[in-house]
Amino acid sequence: MDLDPTDIRILQALQKKGRISNADLSEAVNLSPSACHRRVHRLEQEGFIKDYVALLDARKIGMPSTVFVEITLQTQADDVLEAFEAAVRRVPAVLECHLMAGKADYILKVVAEDTEDFARIHRQYLTRLPGVAQMQSSFALKTVFKTTALPL
Repeated sequence: MDLDPTDIRILQALQKKGRISNADLSEAVNLSPSACHRRVHRLEQEGFIKDYVALLDARKIGMPSTVFVEITLQTQADDVLEAFEAAVRRVPAVLECHLMAGKADYILKVVAEDTEDFARIHRQYLTRLPGVAQMQSSFALKTVFKTTALPL
């Protein structure tokens, strides 16, 4: 399905404020509430809208440190990749895991309370991931920009 300009306006608005009321959303995109509701439902059914979530403030919940971990595996055999991916999904502090092209095989985005907490996560989880040959961790000093909104 192709997205028309109204669909795009709906998606842009929902990416910024997922709990917007249907009345406010319909006003923002210049549709009647019933037409707006039908379009949102269709966008959900067709998978353009995957889910609705609450974005938490990492500092307020005590996880202000973000660490990016580059991982190189011993081999790129399918069974090693699958074992690594299954294991990394079970690490609670890992927010994202990306298979990469380039120097590292994977990049992980990890949250921690502080350097001591990251050392615990590293020791308890990351060093036990299967197939790892090398790991390099980089602490983010400051988040300059962060969004979850995709460009439409």
